[in-house]
Amino acid sequence: MGQDLAGKVAIVTGGAGGIGRATVELFVREGAKVVIADINDEQGESLASELGESAYYRRVDVSKADQMQALVDFTVEHFGGLHIMFNNAGISGAQHARFLDDDLSDFNKVVGINLFGVMAGSSSAGKYMSKNGGGVIINNASIAGLLPGQALMTYRATKAAMIMFSKSLAIDLAEYGIRVNCLAPGHIRTSLTAFSMPGMTEEQIERVKQAISPAFDSNQPLKRHGKPDDVAQTVLFLASDRAAQITGVVLPVDGGITAGDPVNHLREIQEARAQALADIQGGTL
Repeated sequence: MGQDLAGKVAIVTGGAGGIGRATVELFVREGAKVVIADINDEQGESLASELGESAYYRRVDVSKADQMQALVDFTVEHFGGLHIMFNNAGISGAQHARFLDDDLSDFNKVVGINLFGVMAGSSSAGKYMSKNGGGVIINNASIAGLLPGQALMTYRATKAAMIMFSKSLAIDLAEYGIRVNCLAPGHIRTSLTAFSMPGMTEEQIERVKQAISPAFDSNQPLKRHGKPDDVAQTVLFLASDRAAQITGVVLPVDGGITAGDPVNHLREIQEARAQALADIQGGTL
């Protein structure tokens, strides 16, 4: 491994598991000091313990602006600065139903975490970075914010809003030397994309992942299963000086889903046409 983040200090929200955990681990390997912000105390404290003095866990509800400001203040005090803010925390919400069956009872919670949390984190981090030589803000959206689809309407709306916020923020903060970019992961295998339920074991979550894999693969040109580390590697690039000229970008990490439909519909049409002509010539039509 290199040391692309040597001397850098980062915050990763939702850093105790999934994409966040993979990013924390990679950042530390690349030389960064990282504050893990999450509400999963057991996993967060365990991860910080594994990583030693380069990581610290702090319990944070990202939907609370005062807690996000306190997170930034703590990071600066504990590690001496802040160079990278990865607003990763997010939830899909409890309502996976079609819109007319959704009672919108979790609307405020989903918006609070997925959108307000990103804005609050960007605000607190941006204010510090603007007075201390700049920095990098990376927001974790989803292909659900780029592509329309059924169900999960609140989730989709927050991710679409996050994308527009990120692009606008990149313009607004450029004068301070702050780069802002946004990720749009696709079918990354985590507990969130497995639609797991509270109390499920890791084995049960894995069984659900296997069950839904064919559906996930159906609209993805690359049939390779995306992993949290695939996103973490992208975050590393955007956070490093290798991406010094990149801001305002929305980058899908999706195996080609947003590139277009992988089904060869022209071939299907030609085959259907050929069958119809054969039937006509054969006298069956």
